[in-house]
Amino acid sequence: MSVDTLVAEARERLVARAKREGLASVGYATFTTDLGPLWIAVGPRGVLTIHYGPEPGVSELARLVRAYGPGVVPDEKRVSPVASQVEQYLSRRRQRFDLDVDLRGLTPFQRRILRATARVPYGELTTYADVARRAGSGRATRAAGAALGANPVPIVVPCHRVVASDGSLGGYAGGLRTKRRLLALEREGDVPKGGWPPARR
Repeated sequence: MSVDTLVAEARERLVARAKREGLASVGYATFTTDLGPLWIAVGPRGVLTIHYGPEPGVSELARLVRAYGPGVVPDEKRVSPVASQVEQYLSRRRQRFDLDVDLRGLTPFQRRILRATARVPYGELTTYADVARRAGSGRATRAAGAALGANPVPIVVPCHRVVASDGSLGGYAGGLRTKRRLLALEREGDVPKGGWPPARR
């Protein structure tokens, strides 16, 4: 028996024991989507992370451990309902998510910005300045952009619907190509190369 097989079996036994003893506070799994792999983590209070890529970043893992301890274990069954709703959204069969989102581990300002962003309707656009204003921090446009750049739950908290005041796309954790795809999906048309002039948003 190879070392890799032994390690895999030991890991499975540890995960099973953690679940039995109630120590598995966060479950995660990687799912393949039209946007590529998404690493999704779900805690006892809802979705914690949707990460573009097969593995999370160090800062994301650190936030999960700070919020819930080291019991972050593979759990496809727990994550599957979230992945299913994301897939429905990507195939235009869903416009709103029926999911609890857990923003523990973020600052109060970040939480206010993400809650304001969560209220932007499907297919509509707003600006970083407007999100900052709705969150009660009208002058904190740059800080709002930084908070959205660190959004741990993209797609579900739709930071892709936030653009710069001049209509340009701004940034996006999943890359501008992904932001364009999400906007084109919702608005059922191509996204202009330079974004939208303010009068056409």
